[in-house]
Amino acid sequence: MDNKESLEDFYKRKFDWIPDSLKNNIGHFNVLKHEAVEPGKARNLPYKRRDFYKIMYVFGDIEMLYADRVIKVKKQALLFSNPHIPYKCENLERIVEGSYCIFNQDFFQRFGDLNQYSVFQPTGNHVFELTEEQAGLVKPIFAKMFEEINSEYVHKYDVLRNLVFELLHFAMKMEPASLLDKLAGGGSNINAAQRISTMFLELMERQFPIDENHPKIKVRSASDFAEQLNVHVNHLNRAVKEVTQKTTTQIIAQRLLQEAKIMLKQSNWNISEIAYALGFTEVTHFNNFFKKHTSTSPGYFRKG
Repeated sequence: MDNKESLEDFYKRKFDWIPDSLKNNIGHFNVLKHEAVEPGKARNLPYKRRDFYKIMYVFGDIEMLYADRVIKVKKQALLFSNPHIPYKCENLERIVEGSYCIFNQDFFQRFGDLNQYSVFQPTGNHVFELTEEQAGLVKPIFAKMFEEINSEYVHKYDVLRNLVFELLHFAMKMEPASLLDKLAGGGSNINAAQRISTMFLELMERQFPIDENHPKIKVRSASDFAEQLNVHVNHLNRAVKEVTQKTTTQIIAQRLLQEAKIMLKQSNWNISEIAYALGFTEVTHFNNFFKKHTSTSPGYFRKG
């Protein structure tokens, strides 16, 4: 598997220096302005994983390319990226205005797990188109970040964490109202279902990304997950369906398919190795699974 871009790589590529917070292996946060691209010079961010989180406001028509889809930003948007999902950003020269913050999980140590938020989950929304009114609310948050990080206030990083959470919740409130209404219902059944569903998704995500250090997933079926969570499989299935509107099997299949696409595009593992890593006992089973969900073979998808 190709190496991920680390925060150290990012700073070397952009600035040819590394902040002390990374040298000392402590939590890191920074906020930056988008660099204007010279007229007539196209520039793209390469397709790869990053080992850090990023939240970006952009004004401009760019394209976000993922293994399984392309999302076009028509005018302005709030973008979220995480260490799980590789992406490529095209047409950076079309960004008229932009700001972004970057940080790692260590920056939020003792403040929660970032992966519990839908904007950082592989199955969540990562690109949020903004109206003029919404952009008018987002831009001052980034302006406040610049103000705080350049201040001498001793607790400024607490303020910056709060501003990150403000962006997270701003975006998640834009999620479909039906799901938000369901989660906000307040009933104990909904809360219990939400907890079980969240634990299921977290357990699933711990198995990814697949690489030399984690060469094979170990928990794959709904019954496997139920056993790990110490709940009956029917209870798990009801909870997941209630919260996500999808079956447990559908979510597992979507995540396996997503990782398969990433590995086919980004790794040099052969198809048999990928099939084995994803828990398929036979490469033909993997081929059938992939073709069922994409209408094409793994080999053809890799060449495309």
